[in-house]
Amino acid sequence: MSYHNDLIIRTAKGESTERTPVWLMRQAGRILKEYRDLRSNLSGFKELVETPHLAAEVTIQPVDLLDVDAAIIFSDILVVPEAMGLTYEMIEKKGPYFPKTIETENDLNQLIIPEPYERLGYTLEAIKITKKELAGKVPIIGFAGAPWTIFSYMIEGGGSKTFSKAKKMLYTNPKLSHKLLEMITKTTTNYLKAQIECGAEIVQLFDSWAGILSEDQYKEFALPYISKICDSINKVPMTVFAKGAYFVRKEMGGLNCRTIGLDWNMDPILSRELIGADKTLQGNLDPCVLYSDFKTIEQKTKEMLGKFKGHSHIANLGHGVYPDISPDAVRCFIDTVKSFQ
Repeated sequence: MSYHNDLIIRTAKGESTERTPVWLMRQAGRILKEYRDLRSNLSGFKELVETPHLAAEVTIQPVDLLDVDAAIIFSDILVVPEAMGLTYEMIEKKGPYFPKTIETENDLNQLIIPEPYERLGYTLEAIKITKKELAGKVPIIGFAGAPWTIFSYMIEGGGSKTFSKAKKMLYTNPKLSHKLLEMITKTTTNYLKAQIECGAEIVQLFDSWAGILSEDQYKEFALPYISKICDSINKVPMTVFAKGAYFVRKEMGGLNCRTIGLDWNMDPILSRELIGADKTLQGNLDPCVLYSDFKTIEQKTKEMLGKFKGHSHIANLGHGVYPDISPDAVRCFIDTVKSFQ
């Protein structure tokens, strides 16, 4: 398919481009009034995720309203454990909650490795609708949670400052931990492949809780499973974003993926040295910079871009945009990236 704007695909592949492409994690969401208006008429977050034409609508909103260089499908990383048989609820202003968690081998035996078109068809249909509606305007990014992050929710039962239950499982029952991580890895691989079949041109793995683990634990319980997924995805460029995993940047450079995402605590110059020259890097402005005045946003964005200059780079924040950030501040960030020489 030909695109009016294929900057992000060419950059991800390491090709030379006329400017730096830009998009934002969580760009489809609460920063936009149009999203909040649509959401207010629904029972909740899950209804939006599970209704394909509505998920497609909010996926496209930031493309039209913010003029970003890619659309990322509106969904949630927790659709994977739900498809495996572990239902979650999204509690307003509190976040995800799993009424049942994985504690024993018997609990594990209740899970399945689902067929994505049967259990995750709503997201796949949303990708198809989005692709048709965009008509080649910009590419679509598909995504999933990395195995360790999904594992942590399935054990912990929700968000946590420490994820001590999940880490306890790694120490007290490593055999069960590896079994569950393997199931998540197979499910995630199948899901990403299905997203690609339905129209995703780039896919991203989010390891949101990578920084909770020690280097040794990450190398045993996280990185090998990310590597398996990367080795299985070869039809489109893939991005790995492991927040807080500064201690494995060198190893990230050896993954069979095209792009490595950096959080705002990872210096781009040192990260480039550790990761290598052949990977595209993505990131990494501190989201809180967008609370500043426009002059400061412009200055800090240019400083960030300067550190990535000379190599393939996709501009983004170092994590998702926060819901109370002004859309005008986001536009200032985007416009600064687009005009940067």
